[in-house]
This record gives sequence, structure tokens and C-alpha cells, in this order.
Amino acid sequence: MLNPLPASKWNYATAAHLWNRAGFGGRPEEIERLARLSPDEAVAFFVDYEKIPEDAPRPDWAEPNPERQARLREIQKMEPGDARREKQQEMQREENRHLQEMRGMWLRRMAHTPRPLQEKLTLFWHGHFATSAVKVREAYFMWRQIDTFRRLGNGRWRELLEAVATDPAMLLWLDQAQSRKEHPNENFAREVMELFTLGEGHYTEKDVSEAARAMTGWSLDRPTESYRFRPFLHDNGEKTFLGRTGYFSGLDILDIIVAQPQAATFITGKLWKFFGSEDASPDLVAALADVFRQGDGNFKPLLRAMFRSEEFYGETVVRSQIKSPTQWLVGSVRLLERPMPVPLAAADMIKKLGQDLLMPPNVKGWDGGLSWITTATLLDRYNDAATLVMGGMEPVDVSRLVSQEERSDKARLLAGLERRFLQARLSDKQRGVLRDYLERHEDLSDNDIRHAIRLLMSTPDYQLT
Repeated sequence: MLNPLPASKWNYATAAHLWNRAGFGGRPEEIERLARLSPDEAVAFFVDYEKIPEDAPRPDWAEPNPERQARLREIQKMEPGDARREKQQEMQREENRHLQEMRGMWLRRMAHTPRPLQEKLTLFWHGHFATSAVKVREAYFMWRQIDTFRRLGNGRWRELLEAVATDPAMLLWLDQAQSRKEHPNENFAREVMELFTLGEGHYTEKDVSEAARAMTGWSLDRPTESYRFRPFLHDNGEKTFLGRTGYFSGLDILDIIVAQPQAATFITGKLWKFFGSEDASPDLVAALADVFRQGDGNFKPLLRAMFRSEEFYGETVVRSQIKSPTQWLVGSVRLLERPMPVPLAAADMIKKLGQDLLMPPNVKGWDGGLSWITTATLLDRYNDAATLVMGGMEPVDVSRLVSQEERSDKARLLAGLERRFLQARLSDKQRGVLRDYLERHEDLSDNDIRHAIRLLMSTPDYQLT
């Protein structure tokens, strides 16, 4: 298992697959540039992203703001009534504007970052540690959590887990900020094990209650908008957890969890599902978990081995995933070489397609896979493809996508469109429809070619990656 892909099999198609999965899709020149590298160098381009300079701005509101907390306290002191309600709505409108700005900035960053894997990992962790602004309600806390994923996403599992477990957004999302020795928050302890680290069936109800006791005292300091441990709220008593007994703290619980063999199996299996395919044999997951353990719980060696493996480029993996709404939109913008739509329009697009960034549907995140495709969302994808390509006031620049040689030869044009948008051949039926469309136009105008691109993006083939 995890046999390295032979250099003789490294080509345009495998490079395109790596771009699609470790990033959001590559343009032909990017894929060609990657294909000219060795497999090791190509994988290193994605995995060693911290070596690549990036100058990404942060919102001016993405800082601790004591004034914001003071305003909240003043509103809470007001008598119930219209004045108080108006102040609350005013603050909520401000938070909503910040969230919208944050979505727009993140989508643009996904599309244009020189570090594609960093943003792809950030998206994975957002789904894994699914936290919603609907309950958190403060844009700064959501921005801080996403930034944590971005900073620590390819580092040590234990470090990321602690950072997220004590993250203000998570403390609010799962009500851990109210946990105290008199009333331990078992829901938080359960989700840490069931959804984040071990999976169902690998702990007992007693483990849940003992972990909850150990995690009491984890709190949120509102004035500084940061995590704070409050010793007087912590249960200092002896606990027995996953077969071990001691005077455990919450951090001790995390240590015990990540030391379980199942912890490595669980998280590597989820990473393979996200980057590889829905199905993975037990042997493959075991091999991935072994790499993870040998790397002392670091994600970078795991990702390097995964992207370098022959299994990652297997026939059952390539073009086997349904694009998530975010993958669909960001990838489309990249391949069309057009700007990302304005934040409100971009966020609305992916929300209609089933993925409302910063607002996952529940603690389990998005189901993904076939759940992305319904009659309604498929029609929305086709309509959104028309919007992106035809663009109203801003149609795509055909000269950036199609060469003069391709314009003069319809067979070459069809092959060129497939190479750019699919890195594969269309199914015979869809290819026939697109070929017939092109043949009906003797001299292809820019608009004719745009319609051809729209037709290609409205095929079942384009929904796969």
C-alpha cells in the first residue's frame, strides 16, 4: 500500500488531478508547468506552501475589540423595548456585513492564492470542525477560527485540536464556555470524540462524562475576546477515561485521545475521503494511519505520502468526486480566468448550491458527495455557469481561453475546451451535442464560443473532479 507513483506515469493528466484535489483546479499553463516537474517536486509545491510568499490582507475589524464588547454590555443594560431592539439589530447588521466581507475575501483568496493547498485544507477543517456564525454571532470569532485552520492546518494534530477546542467560536458553538464543575458540558465532550477525533463506537458514556468533568473551567473572557481557563470552575477530582485513571485536565484528555490508535485511523480516513475518494479499503486507511503515526501526528508527511502515492491517481479516484459548491465556483472562476463575482453574489451562488460558508447545517458539517446534486441544485449550477460565462456586463474574455488555431479548427477547439475544463474527454453523448453545436456555426464569434463553454459546463462531466 501507498506505493509511490512511478515517474513514468507522471504527465499532464496526473498533474491535473493533483491540481484538482490539492487545490481548486489548474489552468492549462499551470498544469503543464507542474507536469514538467518531477512527482516529488510537484507534490512539494503544494505541501510545502509555507515557503511561498503570500501577502493576503486581513479585514480591519479582525482584531480583539474591547469597544465591541462594551457596546454589547451597554445594550444588555437597556430596558427591553424598541430602542434596545434597534441597537441589537444595528450590531447584527454590522456583524452580517463583516461576515459577507469575510466570505468574499475567502473565496477570492481560494481562487488566487499562490498556496492552493493551504486554502483547500482550511476548507476541509471548516467542514470537520463545523461551526456556524448563526450561533456564534460575532464575525471576529469566525475569522479567528478560519485563520487558526489556515495557520495550523498542515501541522501537528494535537496542536490543532487544542487550538480549536479552546477557540472562542467553538466554545460558543458547543456551549463549552458555560461548563462548570456543577454542570459539566457532556455535549462538548461527546462531539470532541464522536465528530472530531475517534468516531462513534470508540468510547463509552462513562468516558463522555469523565471527559466533560476534565474540561470544566474552559471559558471565554469577553473583554479580551479570548480563551481563559477558570480554575475555580474546574473539577479537580480523579477521573477514569479510556482506561486510564488520574486527576486529568482537559488538555490531558486531548493527550489521551490522540494517543489512541483509532484517532490516527479516524482523521486519516476523513482526509482521504476529502482529497481522495469516498471509498477507501481498510488496508489503505491503515497505511495512511501508519504514515501519520510515524510522522508523530504531523499532517505534512501524511499529505506528502498521500499525494505521492499511486493509489491517489488510481482509476477509481480520478474524476470520481462531485465538486462541492465551493470547488465548483472557485474552480470555474479560475478556469474562466474571470474575477470572482462580488461577495454577495458569490456567497448566494454557493448557498443555493448547498454550501453556505461560515454557516454549516449542523455539527456534522456538510454531507458532501451525492448530496451536492439534486434536481434544483443541478439546474442552479447550469444557470450559474451561464452567469459566469456570459456575465451580463462582464462576459469572459474568449481570447484568454481559446487560441487562434483552435478558433479556426472546430475539432481542435473541442479538444482544447476539454483540455482546459475537464482534462479528459467528454462522454460520447455530451461530446456529440457540443460538436453539433459548433458545426452549426460556420464562423464562430466570441459569443458562439461562450455558449459552447456554457454547454460544456452544463454537462454531468463538468460536475466531477
